[in-house]
Amino acid sequence: MIPIELVDAVLKEGLGEDVPPEERAFWHATYQKNYTGDTGRKHVRICSINLRDRDGLHGRLDGVRCPVLRMHGTEDPVYSVVNAEDEMKLFVNSPGAELRVVNGGQHFLSASNPDDVNPAAVEFINRWT
Repeated sequence: MIPIELVDAVLKEGLGEDVPPEERAFWHATYQKNYTGDTGRKHVRICSINLRDRDGLHGRLDGVRCPVLRMHGTEDPVYSVVNAEDEMKLFVNSPGAELRVVNGGQHFLSASNPDDVNPAAVEFINRWT
């Protein structure tokens, strides 16, 4: 079973310090359900490796040939806005690589700021389809 302390650490990095108790309880239960037994341990391991080896993604971004919308929160404790700006330069073959910075947004931006993310995603999709 995944330790509650790990879930709390993920919530802190993804949504900030002020996760409401009912939302925290939901994620505690969800993690306990989804990350159990050998399969759960394997999933946690793969997720951890993916986070650790993020740099491996950078070498493949020149192969992206579709439009890209990246939204990044100013309160993201994991990656900075400057980091996002630098990474956007790696989409050299995208016909439109766009970064939108969301004031107050956390690492889990679509959860912390859905009213910013959802309309921007719809607008971006409509513009490119």
